Amino acid sequence: MTNSTKQPASMPDAFVILFFVMILAAIASHLVPAGSFSLTEVAAETAGAAKTKGKLDPDSFQFANDSHSGVPLFAEGGGVGFFNYAFEGMVSGSKWGSAVGVIAFILLTGGAFGIIMKTGAIHNGILALIDKTKGTEFLFIPLMFGLFSLGGAVFGMGEEAIAFCIILLPLMLALGYDAITTVLVTYVATQIGFATSWMNPFNVAIAQGIAEIPLLSGANLRYWMWGVFTLFGIIFTMRYAAKIKADPGSSLSYETDQRLRQQQDATVTSEYSRLDSLILTVFFLGLAWIIWGVTSREYYIPEIASQFFTIGVVIAAIAVLGKRLKVNDAADGFKQGAAELLPAALIVGMAKGIVLILGGDNPESPSVLNTLLFYSGQALGDLPAWLSAWLMLVMQSVFNFFVASGSGQAALTMPLIAPLSDMLGLSRQIAVLAFQLGDGLTNCIIPTSAALIGCLGVVRVDWTVWLKFAWKLQLCLFALASLFMLLAVAINYQ
Repeated sequence: MTNSTKQPASMPDAFVILFFVMILAAIASHLVPAGSFSLTEVAAETAGAAKTKGKLDPDSFQFANDSHSGVPLFAEGGGVGFFNYAFEGMVSGSKWGSAVGVIAFILLTGGAFGIIMKTGAIHNGILALIDKTKGTEFLFIPLMFGLFSLGGAVFGMGEEAIAFCIILLPLMLALGYDAITTVLVTYVATQIGFATSWMNPFNVAIAQGIAEIPLLSGANLRYWMWGVFTLFGIIFTMRYAAKIKADPGSSLSYETDQRLRQQQDATVTSEYSRLDSLILTVFFLGLAWIIWGVTSREYYIPEIASQFFTIGVVIAAIAVLGKRLKVNDAADGFKQGAAELLPAALIVGMAKGIVLILGGDNPESPSVLNTLLFYSGQALGDLPAWLSAWLMLVMQSVFNFFVASGSGQAALTMPLIAPLSDMLGLSRQIAVLAFQLGDGLTNCIIPTSAALIGCLGVVRVDWTVWLKFAWKLQLCLFALASLFMLLAVAINYQ
């Protein structure tokens, strides 16, 4: 007699989900005609304005003249075909962003932290910190969440959260929390700040520049919006963290967290020593160097990745001279750290392939995305003002799946949405608000966000596991965003 016990259903792997999304994109490329827009030159802007070379002319849309037959199954000569999507996605972009830049960032940063974790200094330091701060751990989550949210609001912190996820994960696990709490305190906090910012140069400033309204205007409502969203995020995270601390087995990441805890225990070298102090001092000086670079020198992916690699090399040298590690141990730590993040790096590249299958996100090149954008804008014209404003939010949220870059999405959608808001009797400030909320908040869940996949990768949480946890949070954030959109319409937000 066979055993008829049913195995519990499991979520498909993130690679499987992306593959089926790729199939839908390939079908759309055959069914939806490709179109393009023209760009017009933008007049010189004042100091501090968003630097844009051109903007989309909303009246210039036209379908491609040549017979566009959709993507082939396999393309030659470096073209984009269905079975080329993985390679083309991984080599797309530049060192400044997705996909190849983020892939390199993930692997180099992961390798550097592999060395640092191999020394055992972080583990020993965490144990010493917990011993000295007993009774005040409850302040850690709101303080960290608020700081990361502020970072997202002030200078557009996003990809930087990947590194901080690696840094904070051991501390979170030692405090009795889980990997999901780590992502909430770091990445989700940055995206809440990013989406509700009053001064973010990568979304608010660029969108307002394209919409031709005063840069960084309308700040008063955004101050309140940032405060409300950040407070909600802190309360949500603290409630979840308290639940996990009371019942660790209820965590969706419990199994991987346990393996990481065992690895941490295995790295215990001795009681906290002077060598640990020296390693941690170098580590925190390196972090200060990175923060200075980001805020004062506008460092981004290439510089930050190189900075972390430098920190890893210096700490490896200290550990070898201090006889904590052998040279080969440091090399093994680097290889192991990079190898553990390889799945995250692959997902970043494959997700980028979806945009390539649809023709790319260049408004001047014929693509299915341009056609979808054009028809979406046309559909809003015959609806009540409040419903059109809310649907702007929906449209920007959906479009962020395909164009996860804030500045890229602003360049593609704002030239169409801004004049449309004039026709609907809505202020262009409301159009900007719809863009920044739709763009920023959905970064917390979409698999095409390189920063999200990077953060999940370094804490060893599969995207499908994250989706199972985060959908309720995403609904709450969208509900809050919808309320602010309706409030903006009600007060004629200018």
